Amino acid sequence: MPIDDCHRSFEELAHEVLPELMGKLRVRMRTPIPLATFGKKGVGPATLLKMLSLDSDPSGCYVLLDAGTAKYVGISKHVIQRLLEHVRGTDHFSATLAYRIAAAQHPHHFKTSAEAMNDPTFHAGFAAVKASLLNWSVAFIEIKNPLELYLFEAYCAMELD
Repeated sequence: MPIDDCHRSFEELAHEVLPELMGKLRVRMRTPIPLATFGKKGVGPATLLKMLSLDSDPSGCYVLLDAGTAKYVGISKHVIQRLLEHVRGTDHFSATLAYRIAAAQHPHHFKTSAEAMNDPTFHAGFAAVKASLLNWSVAFIEIKNPLELYLFEAYCAMELD
C-alpha cells in the first residue's frame, strides 16, 4: 500500500513533481499577497477565501517573504487559517514563527515558552515581531497529497536556501 496514497515513485517525485511545484511557487512569489491582508480586523477566513477566489482552505505550502526574500517555508492542511495564526496568534502555540524570532532577538532563560510569554518584556518583543510580520508577504500553492506536501516543504526550504 502506498504511503499517504501517493502512487508516484521517488524518481518521479524528485525529478518531475517537486521541481514542477517549485516552478508554480516561484511564479506565485513574483506577485505575493501582503501578509497584512491576513491581519485586518474584521477579515476572517470566509472573507479571505472570497478575496483569494478559493472555494475552501487549501492544504499546501507557503513561503513568507520579507522585501521579496524568502524567510520562512511552512506547510499546513489549512493554509489560510495558518497564515491568520501567524499574524493574529496570541501565544507560542499559534504564532510560533513570531515566538521563535522574538526568542532569537530577546534570549530568555525561562524554563518554558509559557513562562517567557508571561514576562512583560519578552511579550512586548513578541508583539513587536508579530507587528513587523505585517510588512512581509506570502505566496502559496495547493498540494493535496500529504506525502508530496511533506517532501516539498524540505525541498522548497533547501531550494530557497
